[in-house]
Amino acid sequence: MPRIAHFDISSKEPEKTMEFFTKVFDWKFNNWGGPFEYWLITTGPDNKPGINGGLSKGEPSTAVVNTIDVESLDDTIKMIEAHGGKITQPKGPIPGVGWYAAFQSPDGNAFGIMQDDPNAK
Repeated sequence: MPRIAHFDISSKEPEKTMEFFTKVFDWKFNNWGGPFEYWLITTGPDNKPGINGGLSKGEPSTAVVNTIDVESLDDTIKMIEAHGGKITQPKGPIPGVGWYAAFQSPDGNAFGIMQDDPNAK
């Protein structure tokens, strides 16, 4: 059963956002070193319940986008469309990590979907 595995937030001033969440929640931020500005967020130890996330530079949103880990992105996209969902960001690579797409559920809620693949380019 696919589970929510990741969240994303965005900020025009990522340094200020990192400082805020570090001081308030003791979250850890690490630049992922990929082709765009993105920081991996560690929200706590792996032996405690919870998920980690990411921070990107961009327009902030009033919503946090949760990402669902799936076995097959292509099959999941077909299922989303077959059941009334809308793909809002087509499948694309996150180099060295996997494949990502975004969708809206029929009621308008936004989610990401990701298939792990360290060979993604």
